[in-house]
Amino acid sequence: MNTEIITIVEALVTVVGNTGFPLVLASYLLLRFEKKIESLTEAINHLYETMKK
Repeated sequence: MNTEIITIVEALVTVVGNTGFPLVLASYLLLRFEKKIESLTEAINHLYETMKK
């Protein structure tokens, strides 16, 4: 019984270890790109307003 629990815990630690880094990296990149996308959206809206006049 104890060895089964230890094996399950080891498997969970391995899964979290393998997926944790990609999740953190993806979140970091999404946050960085979000700021750039917002500034591009503002620039496009400003360009649209300028061309509309």
